[in-house]
Amino acid sequence: MTAIVPGTEFAVREAQRADLLAVFRIEQASFPQPWPFRAFERFLGEPGFLVAERNGTIVGYVVTDSVPNHGRAIGHVKDFAVHPEHRGRGVGTSLLQRTLADLAMRGVHTVKLEVRENNDAAIRLYRQHGFTHRQTSPRYYSNGEDALVMVYDST
Repeated sequence: MTAIVPGTEFAVREAQRADLLAVFRIEQASFPQPWPFRAFERFLGEPGFLVAERNGTIVGYVVTDSVPNHGRAIGHVKDFAVHPEHRGRGVGTSLLQRTLADLAMRGVHTVKLEVRENNDAAIRLYRQHGFTHRQTSPRYYSNGEDALVMVYDST
């Protein structure tokens, strides 16, 4: 399902094979240790792999899944990025809102993610959408940087 986001010029929809190269390029432009291309291929067809598209160009994406956790599913935002030239325009907000809504429709009301402790813009976005810092994972990233584990719970 494609949803045009009111007040914007982009749509949020499930990722397709034709989107993979653009997604991979955004990944490379966004992270010091990017996922390999094949990682995105594995998520094709999954409901948690969404892209934001503006005028035929992929400008952001999110990859999520859910797993059982003590009898209650928990969502996990595995990867999330907006192209540097399109940040600050509501793309991340729209992707995150759609992700949380899609997970809730599947009965998943708790969602976690890891974010680099120095990624202030992402942390601000997550806090604006109800995520709270639950713990810090020391040396989580391969360069030794800590990750903040943030959790959203709509129950």
